[in-house]
Amino acid sequence: MTKASRLTIAAAFMATFAAGAQSQGFTPESPECIAPANPGGGWDFTCRQVGKMLQDEGLIEKTMQVVNLAGGGGGVAFAEVVNKRNDSNDLIVAASSATATRLAQGAYPGNTMEQVRWLASVGADYGVIAVAADSEIKDLPELLEKIKTDPTSVSVAGGSAVGGWDHLKVLIAANAYGIDDVRSVKYIAFDGGGEAVTQLLAGSVQAFTGDASEAKGFVDSGDIRVIAVLAPERLEGDFADFPTAKEQGVDAIGANWRGFYAPGGMSDEAYDAWVSKIGELYASDQWKEVMANNGLAPLDLQGADFEAFVADNVAEIAAISREIGIIK
Repeated sequence: MTKASRLTIAAAFMATFAAGAQSQGFTPESPECIAPANPGGGWDFTCRQVGKMLQDEGLIEKTMQVVNLAGGGGGVAFAEVVNKRNDSNDLIVAASSATATRLAQGAYPGNTMEQVRWLASVGADYGVIAVAADSEIKDLPELLEKIKTDPTSVSVAGGSAVGGWDHLKVLIAANAYGIDDVRSVKYIAFDGGGEAVTQLLAGSVQAFTGDASEAKGFVDSGDIRVIAVLAPERLEGDFADFPTAKEQGVDAIGANWRGFYAPGGMSDEAYDAWVSKIGELYASDQWKEVMANNGLAPLDLQGADFEAFVADNVAEIAAISREIGIIK
């Protein structure tokens, strides 16, 4: 090996060591997580579970403050971060396929995914379609047949905006069932899954579309009944009793990734530290238990890999949205 080669390797090692030391050296003074919806939904779950676990595992020293900032399918929170919190090193924001959907459809006016920094994923949450526990609707084909026969007789509630990920999930199921004009599906948007389920229980709507993690608490309390999971096969653990759409003859799959972004002006030191902390949390046995208990499937991506994944997801959803006529 030449002297120049040894110097190059040494320099690379020192740069890597310095980056690692810097990321280890950063500690958020006032850790904060924005959940871009009202309490009770998937973004709220992500902030609260990850915030608690980061502290339990000793990865942050202080309690994570969770701020619910609802509106615009995550658009209010995105604009707040870009325009007012761009240089905050203590702030992370819960994100999901719903975030990618709104970005893909240009629903955050003037904002793009490049304006923030993408940190890491913490798993994937399969979509569900549910009805109230006392509903006469027994299964997914029965619900979809009602929509096909008389679209005005069924309203489906979700926690994302019209055209958002919750909306897309029920459209994917409708399309797979053979409903030619999926725009006939009557979807009503609410600020978060919790509010959508409240309307379901009040009888204002006939079905709910959301994710496994946000539905679980309402299933456990006996309020709702999951009639379909949009997964290729049945989930494990507490979710094993929920039938898939596929086993009912409806070939519909919808996985919602969960993760975080950070302000675009966050320092490299803080960014590397948050990526490392979330990565360590994901690898822990405690987080694997949280995933199993809440129906989360594995999705382990950090830093540049996660950013590339989100970019691909945005492009894919844009193509689907054009296909079904949501965007031109």
